[in-house]
Amino acid sequence: MGGTFTYYANVFNIAMEGMMLIGAFFGVLGSYLFQSWAIGMLFAVISGVVVALIFSAFALSLKTDEFLTGIGINMLALGGTTYLLRNIFEVKGAFISPRIESLPTWDIPILNQIPILSQILNYHPFIVYLAILLALLLEVIIFHTKFGLRLRATGEDPETTRSLGINPNKMKFTSILLSGILSSMAGTYLSLGYVTLFSENMSNGRGWISLAIIILVKGRPLGILLMSLLFGFFESVTFTLQNFNIPPQITSMLPYVITLVVLFLYSFNKNKEEK
Repeated sequence: MGGTFTYYANVFNIAMEGMMLIGAFFGVLGSYLFQSWAIGMLFAVISGVVVALIFSAFALSLKTDEFLTGIGINMLALGGTTYLLRNIFEVKGAFISPRIESLPTWDIPILNQIPILSQILNYHPFIVYLAILLALLLEVIIFHTKFGLRLRATGEDPETTRSLGINPNKMKFTSILLSGILSSMAGTYLSLGYVTLFSENMSNGRGWISLAIIILVKGRPLGILLMSLLFGFFESVTFTLQNFNIPPQITSMLPYVITLVVLFLYSFNKNKEEK
């Protein structure tokens, strides 16, 4: 959802991978130090804001290439979180502690009356439900508000928006900031959701997958939600396939292979339509 803002502002934000990884680490750090998931999420959001400021300083103020800036932030996130993990917690690989408090889960009473739906939709970390509501909200904000109109206009023709008194750099900065906040919250889902730990390279390419999904559905929030659910489904299938003695290295490739196939079909159909 964070990538929606930068997509329509025409900011090529591949730094979501790094934002997510840094958010995952600082979420665990805050939760561990204060034994509070809320403080952990606060730490993650602050880290997301800091990364967004760094990205904006280079991409908007210094006019560096957005792709190279994103690559640099992703490398910084991978190396920086590994360094902090080994120096703060003095462990390698992963850090686990009973002091880390996980995100609370929600129990929707109405669903308890429906056995199958209750098993599927109940008892998830609250951020899962927040993401669904956010997708609906962003669909309205992007396409039915003045802010959304200005954001899309900035991405399509920044000089025209400037002539109308709208600062395109300000709109792009806002989009990067919102992307940093939401991406870091996504990181807390990885480290404080179903597991309460941090491991090196915990995002494991999910930021790249997010970017692929955003491009695939042209930034539509509801499309991102549906494609993310599809990606999650194939990721869950990998755990089932491991019961059939299939090497985990092979099964872990499945979600990414599916994503590549979908992107290929999308590009093929797009080229066919253009011809």
